[in-house]
Amino acid sequence: MSATAAGPAFDAVIHAPNRLQLCAMLAPVSDVDFAVLREGLGVSDSVLSKHLKVLEEAGYVELTKRPLASKVRTRARLTPAGRAAFAAHVAELQRVIAAAQV
Repeated sequence: MSATAAGPAFDAVIHAPNRLQLCAMLAPVSDVDFAVLREGLGVSDSVLSKHLKVLEEAGYVELTKRPLASKVRTRARLTPAGRAAFAAHVAELQRVIAAAQV
């Protein structure tokens, strides 16, 4: 289920643990360097690339590549749709947790 204008909703694209962590890392900032994301998640370049591609294909993440010295630096940012979907997903998780407390 994806986020809707109606409110909180689980989002299968975001729900995978590494993608949920990626969105959480990207949410409070404008953009983040690929290496920072890789180190933060503790994954390989290929694993991070695959997760970013899924988020990018969903329209949740935008990647920019810029030359820096002799390398190309990749940065990622949440799109407005990605921010909305992440906020709705987090709200649904909070709702489920609150309902489970006895």
